[in-house]
Amino acid sequence: MTLRPRAQWGTLPWAPTHYGRSVLGTPLEVWRPTGSCDLLIFAAIHGEEPETTWALSRALRQLSGPPQHAAVVLAANPDGLLRGTRANANGVDLNRNFPSSNWAPDPVYSRATIGDARDVELSPGAAAGSEPETQALMQLIAELKPHAVIALHAPLACIDDDNLSELGQRLANRTDMPLVRDVGYPTPGSFGSWGKENGVPVITYEFPVIANEDLMRLHVPVLVELLTNTLP
Repeated sequence: MTLRPRAQWGTLPWAPTHYGRSVLGTPLEVWRPTGSCDLLIFAAIHGEEPETTWALSRALRQLSGPPQHAAVVLAANPDGLLRGTRANANGVDLNRNFPSSNWAPDPVYSRATIGDARDVELSPGAAAGSEPETQALMQLIAELKPHAVIALHAPLACIDDDNLSELGQRLANRTDMPLVRDVGYPTPGSFGSWGKENGVPVITYEFPVIANEDLMRLHVPVLVELLTNTLP
């Protein structure tokens, strides 16, 4: 696939479809592939990680047409993204709300900034899979049947792939970030836990802590390669 001239990178020339609605009724948007879905990439399941949406949007806007093999969700948690919160509008950490066997009803904790104590309390949901954003993403995956899913996160600077897959290794080599089996702490009810139990290969692509423009310069080209199936 050819790329658009740089002067045209300011807009998305084709429209997404909706795969559901958020707690506040915000449309959940997906840019679908023109062919079979080999890959789904989604960003901002944590609304306080907006750099994931910025980077994925910049990559998508460089394409001359919809990806042939990849589906794109720019914001899996649009209400959290708009409010600048990790959680959705119900105060639920969506990445602890998936109906995996390790889901638990206890509060979950995150850090305000990296290096701080995990003392910010959020809910995993009233029940596993309780949130409309969670339900819609699972339904989308059931419909698209992607061969792999890449979840964009920040700021742990690694490629987290429990399967140590070929794609995970290629991403680690391309980004010069370590390939790991987990992030080093429990993640009950996470998308990765759900994917593992449901036969959905999941790779978590964790951006590093660097200036936004440096992050875009280093990682947007990688996302373009993923969307155009040209990753070395």
